[in-house]
Amino acid sequence: MGSTRMLAPALVLLAAMACSSVSTTTKSKPAPAPAPASAHAQKQGKSTAATLGIPPGHLPPPGQCRVWMPGEPPGHQAKARSCANIERSAPAGSWIVYRPTEDKKVVHVKVVDQTRPGIVVHVRVYDVASGSLIREG
Repeated sequence: MGSTRMLAPALVLLAAMACSSVSTTTKSKPAPAPAPASAHAQKQGKSTAATLGIPPGHLPPPGQCRVWMPGEPPGHQAKARSCANIERSAPAGSWIVYRPTEDKKVVHVKVVDQTRPGIVVHVRVYDVASGSLIREG
């Protein structure tokens, strides 16, 4: 009879656990940022919007810069502004898009490190009309 008294609470606990529901929540990871112009896209002659994900009307005016967050809609991007000290405000994983005044046919893209804000890890130069990668540094 003593073992029955010990077994009863364990059975009650087991029954309660079987009747309860367990919910788990998983955080979905943000979509990966599109990579600037693949070699295949360049050969296909894709537009700036197709290779960079930046519609031509959203490129900064010549002589200005714009911090661009890959994967974000164009309407949610920061406005074009002066390039002075723009790296300081560039979040990790962003691009600093620049249109030089001396050559309006190109756009420079400074790629900011994925984990360190303001640290430029690549500079790429694209043809505005075709979106083709001209050079990388």
